[in-house]
Parts: sequence; C-alpha cells; structure tokens
Amino acid sequence: MAETRKVTRVKEDQSHHDHPDRFDYCPQLLCRTGLTGRCYWEVECRGDVYVSVSYRGIKRKGDSDDCMFGMNDQSWSLICSDGGYYVWHNKTETHISFSSSGRVAVYVDCPAGSLSFYRVSSDTLIHLHTFSTTFTEPLYPGFGFDLWYGFGSCFGSSVSLCSLQEGESPPGGEPSSLLTT
Repeated sequence: MAETRKVTRVKEDQSHHDHPDRFDYCPQLLCRTGLTGRCYWEVECRGDVYVSVSYRGIKRKGDSDDCMFGMNDQSWSLICSDGGYYVWHNKTETHISFSSSGRVAVYVDCPAGSLSFYRVSSDTLIHLHTFSTTFTEPLYPGFGFDLWYGFGSCFGSSVSLCSLQEGESPPGGEPSSLLTT
C-alpha cells in the first residue's frame, strides 16, 4: 500500500513472505506509523471494506477473533458495505442507518480518548459514530476486507488513502489533516 496508497482484495493467493507483522489469515493490514496526537484522514472505499484503528499488539497469527479488527479490545472498526455502515469493538456491533458513500473520514484525538468516523458527502462531514475511551498506546490505522462474505462479495473491494494537503481543513472545519499535531 505504501506506493499506491491503495489495497485491493483479490481472489488469487499472493506470494508474500511471512513475517511477524503479517496477518496470516485475515485479509487486513496495519500501517507502519503509530499515532499519538490528533489525526485526520480520509479513505475512498469500493465494496466491503473495514476502516480500522488498532494497537500494534493485535494478534496476527491464526483465525481467532483476537486477530480480526473490531472483534477484540485491541481495535475499533467501521465496516463500509452496500448494506450501510457498522462499527465494531470488542465483539460488539452497532449498525448505523446511513446509506454508504464511497468516502469516509477518521478523526482520532488520542489525548481526549476520542475516535470518530464520518461519511464524506459533497464536501460535508456527516457524523457516523464516536468511540470514547482511554487510549493506552499509540494507534495504527488499519484496513481490511470481509472474511466470511457476510456483507457481500469482497473480491475486487478496495480502499485508498485520499491525499490531503498539509494544513488543509477537512469539510466542515473539523480538526486538521492527516498529519499529527
């Protein structure tokens, strides 16, 4: 994802060498840089996509819930699908009754313990959900795809990090861009 800023779920097995940071069962990834301040980013979603934030210590090997975004106390996830939005944390699901759009925003305020997800529509932010907690470690953005095909066909689904200019204000004047403050 580093060069293209996009990841796509494909049906064919990919030949990647295993390493400790690779999820070996779940089709998901974590970014390399941890977040500790206030951060904002937007992603373009096609198909069924998980937009997540996780502690680095999330389990990565095996097929248990401990490895899946939103199914443990290590991660928080917004699922974007044709059926709408869902948020997950620690095996608790909340359905959000908004039709899905192709673009979502994430705002993390680590010192305040706030993680918010927004739908981006016509340059307007529409609040979807906020998790309030105490973050005890740096957070890492993560992205994934439906494992069990419960939300539809995930092959061909993709997620792309949107480019924001340094200092650019997101729609509605919410906190500053992807760069940490």
